[in-house]
Amino acid sequence: MNTQINAILTIAYRDIIKFTRDRGRIIATFVFPFVFIGILGKSLQTNLSSQVGFDFLSFTFTGVLAQTLFQSTASGIISLIEDRENDFSQEIFVSPISRYSIVLGKIAGESSVALLQGIGVILFGLISGISMTPYQVLLLIPVSIVACLLGGAFGLIIMANLHSQRAANQIFPFLILPQFFIAGVFTPITNLPPYLFVISRLAPMTYAVDLVRSVFYAGQPSYDLIVLYPAWVNLTIISAIFTGFVVIGTWIFVRNERNR
Repeated sequence: MNTQINAILTIAYRDIIKFTRDRGRIIATFVFPFVFIGILGKSLQTNLSSQVGFDFLSFTFTGVLAQTLFQSTASGIISLIEDRENDFSQEIFVSPISRYSIVLGKIAGESSVALLQGIGVILFGLISGISMTPYQVLLLIPVSIVACLLGGAFGLIIMANLHSQRAANQIFPFLILPQFFIAGVFTPITNLPPYLFVISRLAPMTYAVDLVRSVFYAGQPSYDLIVLYPAWVNLTIISAIFTGFVVIGTWIFVRNERNR
């Protein structure tokens, strides 16, 4: 048992160290919020805020925060394919530790990295003039963790069904980028045509974004204009998705590793 716990912590720590040594990824952590919040958010605020009845800058901020947490963790899990193909990381897969420990360690590590990126997004939001009370910031912590875990589960189910880094590079963007729009990261999705409504509700990122907003906008007049479901509904749906993806994804991953 202690061996497996140590393995989980070691894998998680390895991912954190990799992030702190990746200067390009650290720079991107601050560049993307600047582009999405500072440029796109302020542009939408100037042109649309008076029409929709709420502050578009805060709307974009909450969407980008959830999207960053979800996508960063998911893409980190996908990197397990690269680790499997990389000679330097072969020791992980030939060591006498459970494949379940590898999965849990990877989710824990990439969630930690995503949370560090989330701190950067929040700091940039404050610098951009988004009004946040200490209570709102405090509430964002647990929902940010939930968004990371959901992204990790999504990454796991995708990774488990791919067998090469090339396939991951082709398929993963196709699955993640459309969710930026159908999950409501940049634009409201409270009123959609039936076909887009169904697609948006099938996208896991939708519930990460809506959970963050349900907490951030709680008690505000614009709540009903922005939030799709109460926090408890989002948590229930996320719990079901997370459980299903982790159970199925881990089973497929372990089976594939045993057949290698």
